[in-house]
Amino acid sequence: MSAAVEAAIFDLLAKVAPGKSVSPEEVARAVDPAGWRRELPKVRPIAVGLARAGRLVILRHGKPADPDEFKGVWRMRMPDEAA
Repeated sequence: MSAAVEAAIFDLLAKVAPGKSVSPEEVARAVDPAGWRRELPKVRPIAVGLARAGRLVILRHGKPADPDEFKGVWRMRMPDEAA
């Protein structure tokens, strides 16, 4: 199921303007609209792995966060192309 979560992350990010972000809840709802709450815990570890690989950025309060140490409410966006 991790492939579905990863695909949903990148599908949603492809639909938003550059520099905009998506929430873990949006990803979970894209994977399973009816059972999104079951999918939500799967989003974080996949996002952390993608952030460690440099494929996305995890945001806290609109600023990049360390994927190994962030807590609380978070979002995801594509990395800056300049980086």
